[in-house]
Parts: sequence; C-alpha cells; structure tokens
Amino acid sequence: MGRGRAKAKQTKVARELKYSVPTTDFDALQRELSGNSSNDSREDEDRYEDPYDDGYDDYHR
Repeated sequence: MGRGRAKAKQTKVARELKYSVPTTDFDALQRELSGNSSNDSREDEDRYEDPYDDGYDDYHR
C-alpha cells in the first residue's frame, strides 16, 4: 500500500533524466582534460593542506 505515489515520482524523475538536455561547460571540460590550469593547481594544494600538520612527521622514527 502507498507504492503508487512513490512509483509515480520515480517515473517522473527517470523521465526527466532521460529526456533532459544538460548544459555542458565545454571550456571547463577542455581545461580539465588538457591539465593546463596554472592557478587551479595552487588552489588544490591549499585546499588539501592539513591545518594540524606541524611539519615534524618527516622526522619521526
């Protein structure tokens, strides 16, 4: 019982996904595939920097 409304919603979502035309940013895709992003690589380094790293892990036995 109660499956009809859930199935209708799933069907609606599936139909939207099937027939929708996503907008593609070809410039961003080209940058990602070429790997020629000068300041993006620097932003990635800052993003993954550990704020709790004291720099002494290299000296651990």
